Amino acid sequence: MIKPGSQKFRFLELIGICGEFPASQTGRLFSSPSYAEKVITELKAEKLIRTHYKDRLRGYRLTRKAKDMLLSCHPERFQYFLTGNTETNMIRSEPFRRVRLHQKAQTYLTLSHAGIPFYPDEKPDIFSRTDNPDSVNQRSLPLFYSSREIKELGEITTKIKNSRSMGILLAPQCVFALYNTGNGILKWEYKTEVRLNAFLQYYLQDHPYPGRPQIRAVMLGDNMETAFKLMTSTGGYRRSLFMLDTSFEHFHFLPNNPEGEALLRLLTDPKRMAQLDRLLLSDQGSPRSEFPVEHDAVLADGTPTLLAYDFDMQRINRFNTGLNVYGICGNLICFDFQLPVLKEYLSANIQFSCIDLQKFKRGFFHEP
Repeated sequence: MIKPGSQKFRFLELIGICGEFPASQTGRLFSSPSYAEKVITELKAEKLIRTHYKDRLRGYRLTRKAKDMLLSCHPERFQYFLTGNTETNMIRSEPFRRVRLHQKAQTYLTLSHAGIPFYPDEKPDIFSRTDNPDSVNQRSLPLFYSSREIKELGEITTKIKNSRSMGILLAPQCVFALYNTGNGILKWEYKTEVRLNAFLQYYLQDHPYPGRPQIRAVMLGDNMETAFKLMTSTGGYRRSLFMLDTSFEHFHFLPNNPEGEALLRLLTDPKRMAQLDRLLLSDQGSPRSEFPVEHDAVLADGTPTLLAYDFDMQRINRFNTGLNVYGICGNLICFDFQLPVLKEYLSANIQFSCIDLQKFKRGFFHEP
């Protein structure tokens, strides 16, 4: 019997909740390639996992023995995923379905490393069909709810069933709809995502937020180069692919790697964000209401400054467009890992100020 809480058990749990774990992501879970190989070899020898390789997609799946073990240890956690005709139990072979499962695994890894609960038994059941769903204490946030959990509500979610969202992240200050585009450009249906935005405002009103919550979006991707693809996308030939539109006023991008995990921790901690904002803008003037460009502060010479470290693609795009329209210079503040993509994308006359991510993590998260 594998000890619950061990690295082996955690690996099995992640496979269980996502259906198939991509081989390419083991480096994010284990401390070294050699240790990953050791764990996988042992789990195969114990007949708990097997490799599935088809259509150039390699992943790990649970055996019946492993499913029974997880159901025995945590029935409340895995009953939903490892029984019946669910996509995580009876896995379809179509490549696009398996890619979706792999992207779920990426998403859960990013959430896990950011310290955000996502297993069903770790959070209140606020999407219950009962007349009295669980309540959420804002002090327990952030919490993640998958799209499948939301759609358990039944008919009232019919209009959003085609949404590409992986789920929603309840943060203390707002709700983030989470998407994962991998290394390409996600399929996109504008009207469906607008309906998702409206549904979340309606359903989560006064529960747990006072009044209607602000809905933002987060796009996860393989790396920062993917952000450039998204920001320059025109929707493809049939306008069926992602492009910056008005479905969400704020749309952040995070890579599925340690940099993105740190940024997600920051996005879900409004107190730390406010502290960082004060530090970054301490020597600058207040924003000017009469100024025609979206900005957060102004330099002594009147140059507008935008805080772009949260990589809000909408605000970055509006800032760039405004500077070009009015023919003025700008100042942009970002993390060092975001700088190459921003320099490639931005066409206005902009000077950059960089935050060293490692220094930030030491100072704000007290990491070594």
